Amino acid sequence: MNSDFTPYYAVIFTSTQTDMLEGYVEMAQQMEALAKQQTGFIGIDSARNAVGITVSYWETLEAIQQWKQHTDHLMAQQKGIKKWYAHYNVKICKVEREYDFIKK
Repeated sequence: MNSDFTPYYAVIFTSTQTDMLEGYVEMAQQMEALAKQQTGFIGIDSARNAVGITVSYWETLEAIQQWKQHTDHLMAQQKGIKKWYAHYNVKICKVEREYDFIKK
């Protein structure tokens, strides 16, 4: 992700899942679409093998807090705790700078 927003914030969500995944993919897609509509949202990266890692990027800590408290997101969090996640961890970090390399 290359951003003109530095500094900005990254929310790093790592998780392991249970075997009860019915509805998970649909909910994850809904939450990503909803997050993209939120004020202060910059972008998202995600990958999953045995451990899932989703990093969402936000302009401010306030934007992160508003997303955390969004009614639909709260419902998804509760379903995740009850059904989908065996474990999860959230870290919030301030990104001071970024750079990347793209092979041509």
